[in-house]
Amino acid sequence: MSVPSPSHPAGGARSRIVHWVAELFLVFIAVYGAFWLNSYQDRQHQAQRHDRILATLEESVQKSVKGYEAAADQQERVAADFRRRLDAGEMPPVGPFFFSSGYSATDAATLLQSGGLELLDVSTLSALRNAESVARTGNSEMQQIQTLSNELIAPNLDQDISFFYDPATKRLRKRFASYPEALQLAAEFLRSLAAAHQQLLERIHAERQRR
Repeated sequence: MSVPSPSHPAGGARSRIVHWVAELFLVFIAVYGAFWLNSYQDRQHQAQRHDRILATLEESVQKSVKGYEAAADQQERVAADFRRRLDAGEMPPVGPFFFSSGYSATDAATLLQSGGLELLDVSTLSALRNAESVARTGNSEMQQIQTLSNELIAPNLDQDISFFYDPATKRLRKRFASYPEALQLAAEFLRSLAAAHQQLLERIHAERQRR
């Protein structure tokens, strides 16, 4: 006659605990996996945004550097030719002063608002703000010169050359004496813009290489 084996309540409890722990572990793995995947996708998205912003900025700045350098070369030739003729005793024509750097504060602001402020390196942002500062300061100075040109030169282009020069000395009259310096200042401003944007371009290249 067989004797029934006693039940093992402790063993059953341990089995349920192990089963519960296993389920909890699986849930943890699933949640952690979903979190990791979401985080990975977010990092990939941010990296792609970063690359697009850098590529757009790089293309724009490269064009700016070339444009400013070419404009500076041209303006330097104009300023040098006027000064040479003036020093040689000629009375070269005085023309209206018109200057445009092509700088737009809206372009930089749009770039930063689209994610550049959060994604770009501090050194790149610093170089960008320096280029903006050079542009704003120079544009303000050029605007003052252009205002004087609009008031003193443009309305009097139909006047005889003696309106601008003293025929006896062949020197510019006092109110126009700063004209050669204005031409040179425009050239120097364009050169400083080219240098500031070249520095920004180098920071962009450095950041792209690190990424």
